[in-house]
Amino acid sequence: MTTVEQFDRVARAPNQMMITLIAMAATVMQVLDTTIANVALPHMQGSLGATQDQISWVLTSYIVVTAIATPITGWTASKLGLTRAFVMAITGFTVTSIACGAAQTLPQMVLFRLLQGGFGAILTPLSQSILLGAYPRSQTAKAMNIFSIGVMVGPILGPIIGGYLTEEYSWRWCFYINVPIGILSIVGAFIFMHDDNNTPARKLDWLGFLFLSVAIAAFQLVLDRGEQKGWFQSGEIKVEAGLMVFGLYMFVVHSLTTANPFIDVRLFRDRTYVIGVGIMAMIFMVYLGALVLVPQLLQFEMNYPVLTAGLATSPRGIGMIASFIIIGRLKGRIGPRTLIAGGMVMNALSLFLMSGWSLDVEMDQIVWTGVLQGLGMGAITLPVATVTFSTLSDQLRTDGSAFFSLMRSLGGAIGVAIVSARVVELTQIHHGNLSAFMNPFRHLHMSIPGMSQAASMQVMNFSITRQAGMIAYINGFLLLAVLSIVMLPLVFFLRVPRPGQSAPPGAAVGD
Repeated sequence: MTTVEQFDRVARAPNQMMITLIAMAATVMQVLDTTIANVALPHMQGSLGATQDQISWVLTSYIVVTAIATPITGWTASKLGLTRAFVMAITGFTVTSIACGAAQTLPQMVLFRLLQGGFGAILTPLSQSILLGAYPRSQTAKAMNIFSIGVMVGPILGPIIGGYLTEEYSWRWCFYINVPIGILSIVGAFIFMHDDNNTPARKLDWLGFLFLSVAIAAFQLVLDRGEQKGWFQSGEIKVEAGLMVFGLYMFVVHSLTTANPFIDVRLFRDRTYVIGVGIMAMIFMVYLGALVLVPQLLQFEMNYPVLTAGLATSPRGIGMIASFIIIGRLKGRIGPRTLIAGGMVMNALSLFLMSGWSLDVEMDQIVWTGVLQGLGMGAITLPVATVTFSTLSDQLRTDGSAFFSLMRSLGGAIGVAIVSARVVELTQIHHGNLSAFMNPFRHLHMSIPGMSQAASMQVMNFSITRQAGMIAYINGFLLLAVLSIVMLPLVFFLRVPRPGQSAPPGAAVGD
């Protein structure tokens, strides 16, 4: 160890543990909010007077704005300083969490989730930077391992905590729980963190940021409202589609003609990087789509308590952790393309098995298919992130990380929107098909003993509605399974690093 590293360790040691706790608390808080609301959606739907497809905006609005705002993290930190930007992000996230918990209507909730996502977008990258700064360079791997634990813990705890708070108190406590964590993090940041960032403020391409934001927001509106409005038969959808095309066109033209584009166009000359980003976007489309469908299915169609639904969803996280451990021990023995392809097959198999569920599915089937899906996701995400950045030049790493995070979040938002709209549409279609011949004139024998003809018809209609919903969810799982297989050929176009060539430090964890 050099003298500089020894001095670095001594200088940072007194506050290292506290800074680690503060950074991890902020990371877990932000990651937790991407999944904690999943199991509470049915309760929010009733409280806010939303339809099943509308309530998905609570998730997609948060994910989309997180994708858009993540690339401005570096500019924010250079403008305000790392500690001040961190405190601002935590404060904003905490305040908007209170607003989300107090929301009385769906538009209010979506607005506050947008604001919350904006602050949360820069919170996790800032937490990672602060954690790296608290450790000497010789312990960078240790810092990244700590950070990755926080990123993994969130998806596991989210459904469980969300289910418990919703069942025992109210869905609003899924957001209020951020308040004590946020306050403690803010106080800790003022006491234990000190800004030593004298880096000149980076320039930000605000025009490119605006065009990209318009394109992404309009695209998400098309997905969220298309089924409800009749797709392109609606004037609103046509306008939103036009804005999407305009924003994307202007973003591409502006990026090709400006000296300092929001996203460096040189990224797209790297085939491995482009394919890796595409795979990550598609796999998160599948993963988050399934992560939304399962708790809704358990609560809407099977009448599971919200806490039980949360517990049934959490094994995915356990599977991911197990996969990370296995991959760590197999390092160097199995190539990344083999791991990625195997993960896709496991993911597709788990979704195919889910398509065989019925209204009487046993809990053990739900749990072990979730574990299988988690194993598949773990086998995909780490190798994909590593290979994606393995051929990227050093000067493109920052822009590459931003675009990687953007497409990952956008893929997840698209998946949630598509499966939510598809389930609503298919439920209506199958309900019509199943009930086409159910009427009191053709089926007088269908009355239930002890009940009038009208009451019997209502009971049977309820049963048909449940069956139609179950068929819709089955079709949703099949769609996601097909998408998992469709992306499989992309793996063979990835350029794997030569033996002895390492990926950029922290790329697999931090992005």
